[in-house]
Amino acid sequence: MLAPGVLVLAATPIGNPLDASVRLVRALGAADLIAAEDTRRLRRLTRELEVEPTGRVISYHEHNEDERTSWLLDALREGQRVLLVTDAGMPVVSDPGYRAVRAAAEAGLPVQVIPGPSAVLTALAVSGLAPDRFSFEGFVPRGPGQRENLFAQLADARRTLVFFESPRRTSSALAAMRDGFGPERRAVLARELTKTHEEVLRGTLAELAAHTAEHEVLGEVAIVVAGADTVEADPEDLVAEVLRRTEAGERMKDAAKAVARGASGVGARELYDGAQKRRG
Repeated sequence: MLAPGVLVLAATPIGNPLDASVRLVRALGAADLIAAEDTRRLRRLTRELEVEPTGRVISYHEHNEDERTSWLLDALREGQRVLLVTDAGMPVVSDPGYRAVRAAAEAGLPVQVIPGPSAVLTALAVSGLAPDRFSFEGFVPRGPGQRENLFAQLADARRTLVFFESPRRTSSALAAMRDGFGPERRAVLARELTKTHEEVLRGTLAELAAHTAEHEVLGEVAIVVAGADTVEADPEDLVAEVLRRTEAGERMKDAAKAVARGASGVGARELYDGAQKRRG
């Protein structure tokens, strides 16, 4: 049962309503105030779960978080049982909730969590990629320049990376990942997780980019990318590899970047300058 004066964050199903926890169902029926990212989706969920909220329901989303957070704090100070839910998964994680948690903590008001479904962890678990170290990178930036900069920063990261993406931008995002991380990097495209049309595609970034260029992507998308598999190598051998790729028709600048991505302790500029010098 919800305690009065406590802000409770509750995870909601990411697809299949049967994934709702017993605690979530009870909380929806007991809360004095429910802050929902989309009140219509909340009402659909409560119908599916056959629970009737008795408390007041208000919208709480990215466009009104600042204003509504003060409402939540006032309700907590009055001793109301306050529940915060988003459309799917865990609040705060790429969803509203962070401002409310921060404000409650600063005000000395207690916060609790009803754990449950998470698209990030579901995608990671089903991917088959190394789970020992991973990071959630949120939604892929929309701008090509921003994407390129982000992937350049992450190219050498040895942890597994999890991204969200909209279906209409999935193809271009995978193409940018292929160019930024290398075409042979292993990755997984997870679509519509836990839903009727769930699909999990595994392959290299080159393969996934080619597939999505030819097939329309629909639904909620998560992309999981393997971490960099760095190797220790002699810089002279790496320069020789740059020259070999250049002689095969690749631009020297691109070849230097590609070789540097798979090497440890050497940068693309060093390899480019070394190749230029050896070439004479």
